[in-house]
Amino acid sequence: MASASPATTLASYIPDVHAIGDSLLATALVGLIPLAVFFLLLMVAKRSALMSALGSVLAALLVAVIGFQMPVQLGLLSAGQGLVFGLFPVMLIVVAAIWFYELTVVSGRFEDLRRSFSAVGRGDLRVQAMLIAFCFGGLLEALAGFGAPVAITAVMLMALGLPPIKAAVTVLLANTAPVAFGAMAIPITTAGNLTGIPAEDIAAVVGRQSPLLALFVPTLLLFVVDGMRGVRQLWPIALVTGTVFGVAQYWCSSHFAYELTDVVASLAGFGTAVLMLRFWKPSTPADQLSQVEKEPLTPRRVTYAVLPYLLVIATFGLAKLNVGSIDVPKLLGRLNLVVEWPGLHGELLTSSGEPSSSAIYKLEVLGNPGTLLIVSGILVTVLYRYAKDRDAYPMTAPMALSAAGRTVKNMRIAILTVASVLALSYVMNQSGQTVAIGTWLATAGGLFALLSPTLGWLGTAVTGSDTSANALFANLQQTAGQTAGIDPTLLVAANTSGGVVAKLVSPQNLTIAATAVQMPGSERILLRKVAGYSVSMLAMLCVLVYLQSTAALSWMLP
Repeated sequence: MASASPATTLASYIPDVHAIGDSLLATALVGLIPLAVFFLLLMVAKRSALMSALGSVLAALLVAVIGFQMPVQLGLLSAGQGLVFGLFPVMLIVVAAIWFYELTVVSGRFEDLRRSFSAVGRGDLRVQAMLIAFCFGGLLEALAGFGAPVAITAVMLMALGLPPIKAAVTVLLANTAPVAFGAMAIPITTAGNLTGIPAEDIAAVVGRQSPLLALFVPTLLLFVVDGMRGVRQLWPIALVTGTVFGVAQYWCSSHFAYELTDVVASLAGFGTAVLMLRFWKPSTPADQLSQVEKEPLTPRRVTYAVLPYLLVIATFGLAKLNVGSIDVPKLLGRLNLVVEWPGLHGELLTSSGEPSSSAIYKLEVLGNPGTLLIVSGILVTVLYRYAKDRDAYPMTAPMALSAAGRTVKNMRIAILTVASVLALSYVMNQSGQTVAIGTWLATAGGLFALLSPTLGWLGTAVTGSDTSANALFANLQQTAGQTAGIDPTLLVAANTSGGVVAKLVSPQNLTIAATAVQMPGSERILLRKVAGYSVSMLAMLCVLVYLQSTAALSWMLP
């Protein structure tokens, strides 16, 4: 129950992990009710993600008020803070990333980028399928996310001549390694904001987990496309592409701008593959020749197609610049917004009776990835507007504004859904429900590290979003780690990495893939084909995280 001291007011609240019958187990089980409501509404009652999220928010408020004795007004204020955080910065970043991608589409440059990826591989369908699904899909995941990589690359693979089911399975498997850093690494940014752990620290640990998937996923894609023959004939380029992608993920997540990890890794992997193909020719059977593009691309068109991504790297790099007396992050941080949430801050207390820092809302105004993407988008609009071939590729300010409005309209349900999930997360966290569950799970001791990625896998498999999985379980992982004596940063990162290998089995992604290959209703077929891969990769991550939590592989951590 909520306790009070002479220094608190009647509305003050201190979460209690023994609120139900003075029992940790009973309190944790009651705290699980909102999550159970969410999963039951989504999977059993077949309600939309938005309706499921809203239903679980109501359940969380009832549990907080009735079970944990949290004052009603504090529960509502917690939900409000989570809702605002879900809008700014979380969905601001996502919408800005998708708008940036849309600029390349409306200008016509995206088609050139697509053809650039399709043109490599010396006509070998297997190489092209690997590069499109893995590298180009990774680039799309970095900027658009939310199923766009699966939908777009599946259509591209079919255009090359790949059968529908095989194309769908290929792109689903490829949409794994890049997911943790998808949509400008919004899953990691969300986890950092919720837990108070610096997002850079979480990213550095994820950068020592998910890149291991990148090492073998390209080879796995060759196996899906052409069986063992494809692996035997093409393993060198798959190994090189995966290695460069993984190394770039590791480097960028730890030493550059973690938000750009997938952009840098995708371009590095693709560029290396192109370079390798200049000196190494694959052995291509006649049945694996792809449909060749008729019109050749000029260097200028390729340059303009890649330019937006190079520009966004430069913009983020400049925002992180800190050399000598030049401290750009500090300069941008002068307009940061820090708000003690009205009515909540000072009333929500820690176990020691001090005001909880979770009731403080923080927003980077200028240094926010969403703001940087908007700036990058404006620069792209200007550059395309005055490009030498602008007559063939028209781009105007009204077109850019129209794309922005269309993006917000198309994303409105997703915006409300994510904001609702964050409202659920805040109510559960600030009422003590998450802490109770995490404290109970921590009774497993060091073995919890072995199970940690499973929570992220479950959250992403159900919601289709690694961001939502972190919103649901990041605080739980942090609490369990602190109680069990395991590095909380490792467990929060494990939640993110576990979610990576669940994207390919999430109903949302399966439906997108089935629709993209024009085979609606084939979700069950796709699930049967990819479920084994998902579970196998999850098992590998579970073992990796457990070993990283011990002396065996602790040296891998930053």
